[in-house]
Amino acid sequence: MFQKQRLWHVEFPRSILAIVMAFAAPAQAADWGVEAGHLLHSNSMRLFGIARPLGESASASMGAYRTETRSAEEQVLLAKGLKAHYLTRNAADRTDMLAFWPSGAAPTHLISCVEGGRAQLSGDADKAGYAPGDLFNPSVQRIDLETGAVETVLRGMSACDGIRTTPWGTVLATEEHANGGAYEILNPLAITGFTVRDRSTGEIVDAAGAIDTSAVARRTALPAMSWEGFDITPAGVVLAGDELRPGSYADARGGSDTDGGAIFKFIPDAPWNGAAPVTRLAMSPLASGRVYAFQASCRGAAQSGFPQFGQGCEIGDGAWVKVNAATARADANRLGATGYYRPEDGHFDPMHAGPGYRFCWANTGNEAARNYGEVVCLIDENPMGGGEKTSTRGGLAYTYLADDKQAMGFAHAAANRFIEGDPDFNSLDNLAFQPLTGNLYVSEDHANGDIFACLPDGADRDLESDGCVKIMSVRDSSAEPTGFIFSADGTTAYLSIQHSNDAAMPRVDGYPTDDILAITGFNSPSPGKHGR
Repeated sequence: MFQKQRLWHVEFPRSILAIVMAFAAPAQAADWGVEAGHLLHSNSMRLFGIARPLGESASASMGAYRTETRSAEEQVLLAKGLKAHYLTRNAADRTDMLAFWPSGAAPTHLISCVEGGRAQLSGDADKAGYAPGDLFNPSVQRIDLETGAVETVLRGMSACDGIRTTPWGTVLATEEHANGGAYEILNPLAITGFTVRDRSTGEIVDAAGAIDTSAVARRTALPAMSWEGFDITPAGVVLAGDELRPGSYADARGGSDTDGGAIFKFIPDAPWNGAAPVTRLAMSPLASGRVYAFQASCRGAAQSGFPQFGQGCEIGDGAWVKVNAATARADANRLGATGYYRPEDGHFDPMHAGPGYRFCWANTGNEAARNYGEVVCLIDENPMGGGEKTSTRGGLAYTYLADDKQAMGFAHAAANRFIEGDPDFNSLDNLAFQPLTGNLYVSEDHANGDIFACLPDGADRDLESDGCVKIMSVRDSSAEPTGFIFSADGTTAYLSIQHSNDAAMPRVDGYPTDDILAITGFNSPSPGKHGR
């Protein structure tokens, strides 16, 4: 062998030998996924308007990280080029989602939801009922964008979470509670210190204890559920998720096999025509209407047998099955509506160019169970539908939203996964579409939570985001990021550092506080820069 090997080297030039050996040995395969990640980072300014994304998340902190001397920039680990300053340090503890008032285009205030449970802070807590002077937990606050001044608009809700400014110029604030309600506020700058005296009846009193039905109203036509994210069409159709974990809702089966949270749709009896602002709550399209739940089908909307529903049908075409607003969660479970793993924040995609609306929401999942969460987007081409139709299956009657424009007569929508979580990007929670670009920013629901920026889907064959990068990480291990919302030009974002350890901080209005940060330095790349 040795002689033959030497002869080989003598008879063949080294260059030819190298070619032969190269073909003889398998090439080292490149990891395209890693290369694609590097391309996202190296092109982050063009794709995301960010000089350089983060590599690692913030390290865990110890003790009461939040102090009076801690700067805003010490609260978050930021991508290169981003800056942070305090809007206020006096927002109520557990400040969650934020909305601009009077509009996103020309706001003067943030209107915030405070996720703390219903609690009496002062007054005679031992007596039955409510009396003037009793002080309950802050639930809805207004924050001046110029001064950072914070004032409480409404008290006494239980875990206010989702909040939006409506197209007709009111505010809708909702509760993340098993029987959570929705409250419409006519003008959040015109009232101070109102209180939900009775959650079951929706009775509201002013700061002096007098019943007031003109400024705030509980909207019982909307579903009672654990509200989180929602959005509202100009006509008044509301799409919303029930923040419910599968197997946790108690029914006759004890909860062991119950569905997760459904996606609900409210359709007003009197849609808003956009002709004039609502000046009385009785004029609001939220005063009365019907509620439906999304029921994903294993058959297409144009196929016979639609909708065919059951476990395994979570995405694709689906119908809208009618439920009762007061028993929406139980009805959705009983009637085969699709359950998801804790639907969280949800928004309409401002870049959607087709008919109807594209509603995207986050399903948190459970990272400890290696269910890393996801973002699902549902395209609802005809939100109002047209009438109803009934189907009987197994002796149970199902009433569906109808649409005479469709071959089978059902109003339908199509849901598909847009982002899938992973071990580093998980527990997906709050969402914010960046104006002008359509990039989706996603916050994590856990300690030292990160925020990722995700591209829209481009011209490739899939339906998913073309890639995500990490742009922010909370340094305080007792806190999480939430309420992320962009200014109209997409260059400034507001962020709540929620439920920090407040042991070292003074209380305001007898209540612990949270910090609201303004994050600046976002450049806004032009739409279409990555092939959209």
